[in-house]
Amino acid sequence: MSEDTEGRRPNPVDLHVGGRVRMRRKLMGVSQEQLADSLGLTFQQVQKYERGANRVSASKLYDIAKTLQVPVSFFFEGLADPMSGAEIDATAQHAEKVVQEFLTTPEGLELAEVFPRIGRGRVRRQVLDLVRAMADEAQRPEVA
Repeated sequence: MSEDTEGRRPNPVDLHVGGRVRMRRKLMGVSQEQLADSLGLTFQQVQKYERGANRVSASKLYDIAKTLQVPVSFFFEGLADPMSGAEIDATAQHAEKVVQEFLTTPEGLELAEVFPRIGRGRVRRQVLDLVRAMADEAQRPEVA
């Protein structure tokens, strides 16, 4: 491998688009293999798209949008508008990343589906407090 390609990092736009593909695929309950089959690709190629390791061509992104039943613009939501010259707010970018990471886990997706069904705000708050306490506990070093 040449020095130019060794250690190259994926373009942030490719990472964003790939993350949105992964999020939408998971929200629809579609496996990488199923998406790949519908696009005439291997599941490894879909993996590379989702990781941002390979760029998605315009025609393939159109096919992905059609398969996942979203407008092509869905994959660019959350990115700064290149015509405005303004950068996306770092807080908004962080929130988008957190939501994407959460929804791409099977447990996160299920939690997102069932959590709103908890009708009482007090109970939802207790669930949140429990999850926070568990996360804090997981962060603490074990004492022998």
